[in-house]
Amino acid sequence: MFFHPMDILIFAALGLAMWAQSKVKSNFQKWSQVQASARLSGAQVARRILDAHGLHHVQIERSGKGALSDHYDPRAKSVRLSEPVFNGQSISSLSVAAHEVGHAIQDSTNYSMLLLRHKLFPAANIGSQLAPFLLIGGILLEAMNLVTVGIVLFSAAVLFQLVTLPVEYDASRRAKNQLVQLGMISSREVNGVGKVLNAAALTYVASTLMAVFELVKFIMIARSQN
Repeated sequence: MFFHPMDILIFAALGLAMWAQSKVKSNFQKWSQVQASARLSGAQVARRILDAHGLHHVQIERSGKGALSDHYDPRAKSVRLSEPVFNGQSISSLSVAAHEVGHAIQDSTNYSMLLLRHKLFPAANIGSQLAPFLLIGGILLEAMNLVTVGIVLFSAAVLFQLVTLPVEYDASRRAKNQLVQLGMISSREVNGVGKVLNAAALTYVASTLMAVFELVKFIMIARSQN
């Protein structure tokens, strides 16, 4: 069976994504067994960082969606932490809580890439849902107008993922800095925090690469049909 070079790249990106997901889980599990010297829960760490930035109005809630469901809701102005992070006092718990607060800080300072991601979200959401059907249907029916619309919509979804990368890395940078500056981790614990945050960032890199390769493949297919 002959594989197109782009198929090989897509499979490679998929493999990287699967590896990155396993890396996130293994790193979280490993460092969740290491209690931070500050003996603060994820919720307490989040509150301290928020208060240090004057974000007293931002609430901290349990997400109720299981492990690694942590996120910041900009509409509700709420940091939502999974149970292991909310109550946990481990390096993993502190790292994840601080990362989500990093997004709250971005929101409060009108961080440009976060604002751009918010603007792109509606188009990206529509694109990610409709584009595959338009692309596949257009190719099967040899309807290039459908393929073109599908490529435009899928491009919006890919752009959203590209913008997400600096947003996530910036939130992790802020998280590590705040944990150090507020004295909530020691110099010996910085390495563990970095491993937890870097593993999570890899998942975004892998998914973005896969999306970019898929977009290039569809563009090449469309050009070959003309």
